[in-house]
Amino acid sequence: MKSTTRTLLAAALVLGVAAGPAVLPAAAAGPAAVSGAPAPASDTALEAAIAGLPNARATAALVRVGGTEGVWRGSSGVHDLRTTRPADPGARFRAGSVTKVFTAAVALQLAAEGRLDLDRPARAYLPELIPPRYGTVTVRQLLDHTHGIPAPDVAGTTVEEWYANRFEIHDPREMVRSATAKRPEFAPGEKQHYLNIGYTIAGLLIERVTGDTYERQVTARVLRPLGLRDTYLPGTDPRIRGPHNHGYQTMRLADGSTGLRDVSVWGATDGWAAGDIISTTADLERFTEALFRGRVVRGPLLEEMFTLPKVPDFKSGAPAAFSVGLSMKRLGGREVWGKTGGRWGYNAAISSTRHGERTLVYSVNSTDAKGQDTNKVARALMVAAYGAPTD
Repeated sequence: MKSTTRTLLAAALVLGVAAGPAVLPAAAAGPAAVSGAPAPASDTALEAAIAGLPNARATAALVRVGGTEGVWRGSSGVHDLRTTRPADPGARFRAGSVTKVFTAAVALQLAAEGRLDLDRPARAYLPELIPPRYGTVTVRQLLDHTHGIPAPDVAGTTVEEWYANRFEIHDPREMVRSATAKRPEFAPGEKQHYLNIGYTIAGLLIERVTGDTYERQVTARVLRPLGLRDTYLPGTDPRIRGPHNHGYQTMRLADGSTGLRDVSVWGATDGWAAGDIISTTADLERFTEALFRGRVVRGPLLEEMFTLPKVPDFKSGAPAAFSVGLSMKRLGGREVWGKTGGRWGYNAAISSTRHGERTLVYSVNSTDAKGQDTNKVARALMVAAYGAPTD
């Protein structure tokens, strides 16, 4: 990025404050679903959460709140820092690990059809790929992150090195071989460690039992039936097809300074079935509503997505927070289920109370989308929609 672009960022920050969020009229909020639970924050709080973009933390935000408690739509920020024109509310974006919800849904559909057994070892389906040391890892353990398989090796240790390798093609089988060549982190089913590798294997399981590609199965089973016309799996294409707001990442630039680089074009083959989906807030809202109403995964298997394994987290020792496909937080005195995702330049999330009283979908063009801390704009949106954490 040249110094002129950094100057444009400074100008855009001023423009963002003046423009403010574009908001549609909100419906009246209904009562909280849980007796005694604090009511969700007001629409004013949602407006405040995305006001003043772009800033140092994010260049754009797209938000949709729905459910029986009321409806709110908002967008803020810019399409790109060069033109500074307003962000496109209908833009596509990288949804990162929200992909896992789609992968889990397809796997559970296959389980309902008797083509995948959640209690069967994954090695029974992929004996040539999964070595005996991981022979007891079950399909369910892959999906709820209790498998104990470590992450594969990926070239680079800094964002600058990863950016230099952004067009590298990662083969999912090679990633599995890299991961399973290492010693287990823990015995299967004893702890939980959130990693992508379980969903990389799940994507390969879907291909093995269907004789079809992962991409075609997700399209046929989820995207097409729900009419998600702006959602797709990019494969090896590093671009975002169609309208999209540019993503930026803070990193060291060629002149040695630190600034923002446009990272909108970046291959996602390292994510694949764990993190490569591209979508819109409208499509993800439709998907979330259908999922929680039992229209994607039907019958008893849907409860797999709302059941936390009773094991500790591998790193913190806290109770497990991830189920099959989703995660759970207590916000505003009630359980909120959903999934966040991050790819360079883009943070996204879907969430809902268990029975759909309030849903939230957002895309935040974060300037450090894969940082250790949650983006402050994204955190403010969750609190504005549901209330403060109550754990």
